[in-house]
Amino acid sequence: MAIISEIKCARCDRMYSGVRSRCPYCGARRIGRGKYSEDSDNARGKMLISVLIMAVLTVGAGTLLLTTPVEAEDDPPESGSSLELPGEEDIGSIPGAYEVPPPTDPIILEPPPPPPPEITSLIITYDGKKREDITLRIGENVGLRVQIEPVTLQHELEAVWTTSDPEIFDVINAVGVRNGATVTGIGRSRSGAVLTVTVGDKEATCIIRVSG
Repeated sequence: MAIISEIKCARCDRMYSGVRSRCPYCGARRIGRGKYSEDSDNARGKMLISVLIMAVLTVGAGTLLLTTPVEAEDDPPESGSSLELPGEEDIGSIPGAYEVPPPTDPIILEPPPPPPPEITSLIITYDGKKREDITLRIGENVGLRVQIEPVTLQHELEAVWTTSDPEIFDVINAVGVRNGATVTGIGRSRSGAVLTVTVGDKEATCIIRVSG
């Protein structure tokens, strides 16, 4: 079976190759597939030619890929510039590498103590009443007390009593009476002298007069 079929010239009835478009003998132009053409052989021939062409192209493409130079990869970094991580044997040689830090006691912050209450007022009292002016006789003794506000400070703070003129009257802390005082008339004076009681940073005063 021929790869390329032959056809018969319609004019001179001679056989010639099917790849020609004219008869080589009489020069007649081939009409269609020509007379007595072998269709199956011609189709098979075309298929074989196509297979050969595809094989040649495939071989050529493979050869081109194999002969193309591969771009050189970037040079690896020098060993001196790479970061070397320590291995397990190196970590074991590092002091304290596997040591667990000792637990530390938690720091407990205590709230600051509240500020002490402030004294709002001081009042000098005599027989439970507020007094700012008292008249005594020479040698007479009277007991005075100081009232502190707020009352919660009454038993926490200590009062200090003083006289502006000890020749007119004398003052001493009362025995058994907290923040109390005993005042004694000494010298006659209508204008009197000033009795001062001090508790913390607060003061209260009272005029003590002495009659004959």
